Amino acid sequence: LWTLVSDPDTDALICWSPSGNSFHVLDQGQFAKEVLPKYFKHSNMASFVRQLNMYGFRKVVHIEQGGLVKPERDDTEFQHPCFLRGQEQLLENIKRKVTSVSTLRSEDIKIRQDSVTKLLTDVQLMKGKQESMDSKLLAMK
Repeated sequence: LWTLVSDPDTDALICWSPSGNSFHVLDQGQFAKEVLPKYFKHSNMASFVRQLNMYGFRKVVHIEQGGLVKPERDDTEFQHPCFLRGQEQLLENIKRKVTSVSTLRSEDIKIRQDSVTKLLTDVQLMKGKQESMDSKLLAMK
């Protein structure tokens, strides 16, 4: 990824941000078709993004976009605290995220089970209310 982002030949499709603390993928379709296969075993943009996420990269969402409005330009920005232009020594700190059941503490599992139980109870309650509203609406018709 470092080589890819730093390569001036690919700047039209992937490049550092002006500040150097993130990078932009411009024209995802063309990037996936032309650039990805040269550096990876695939040309799938979703797989590329999934890999970025797995290593702790995050998509940068600008406030003016609000994450809801599709921007005019096909420009997606990603950042990682250890992926900074000119700071190649930080790359060793970028590690693949691994979550295994053995790393979860039993109290965390208990909390999650309690959350799931509460959620299921809430859904059942809502389902009951929905059925009640449906029957009232039917009676009104």
